[in-house]
Amino acid sequence: MTAQRRTSHTSATSRKRGAGRRRAWGPWQWTGYVVTLLIVGVLATQLYYFLQIGWWVRFNPQSTAFMRAAEARLRETDPSATLRHQWVPYDQISRNLKRAIIASEDANFVNHDGYEIDAMLGAWEKNQKKGRIVAGGSTISQQLAKNLFLSSEKSYLRKAEEFTITWMLEFWMDKQRIFEIYLNSVEWGEGVFGAEAAARYYYGIPASKLSPWQAARLAVMLPRPRYFDSHRNSPYLSQRAGVIARRMGAAELPQ
Repeated sequence: MTAQRRTSHTSATSRKRGAGRRRAWGPWQWTGYVVTLLIVGVLATQLYYFLQIGWWVRFNPQSTAFMRAAEARLRETDPSATLRHQWVPYDQISRNLKRAIIASEDANFVNHDGYEIDAMLGAWEKNQKKGRIVAGGSTISQQLAKNLFLSSEKSYLRKAEEFTITWMLEFWMDKQRIFEIYLNSVEWGEGVFGAEAAARYYYGIPASKLSPWQAARLAVMLPRPRYFDSHRNSPYLSQRAGVIARRMGAAELPQ
């Protein structure tokens, strides 16, 4: 009987000690656990981006983060609202528009590996002077990375994510494919996405028929598409379009 009591007492003591060990997680253990979960989450997200971009080498994106955000914004006031968007192949988009966008947004597009370090440093210096993020120095590849997966938020964390996704785009795709997706997904006004929708919305013609002047005006709209959608008679728009029109002849297109 005494032996049984001693055994029972020993077992109970062991269980208490085991329970104590299980409850012994302190701040550092919990911090490590949370950090591990965050790292796993970040890596899983990057893997998703990487594989998704690989899929888009052959298959066209059905939507982008910017498109989904725009549709949600429009549906706050009109639940039945839809986007203006129509995908067209690269060769059905006017060379005028391609030249205008490269002249306006990224003159060295076909030669760089996704980044223009000088432009990024210039943007950083400008942001430091202003005390806030007002410029990004983004290439066409970086803009596409943002449009596909990210938001319009201006932060250095988002910029770092954009940098990573840009590398993935340049790893998987040639320049023509990057440009084709960009032309078909970039925002051109309130609920207007892609070259075909923009050409029909502003000029009532397909993207293949855009004139040099029309293309130059559309290119100038890209940094602030919703603003220029409602300010189409802006003197700046016409003035800047003239500058871009003169530069278009020197723009090099991806083959």
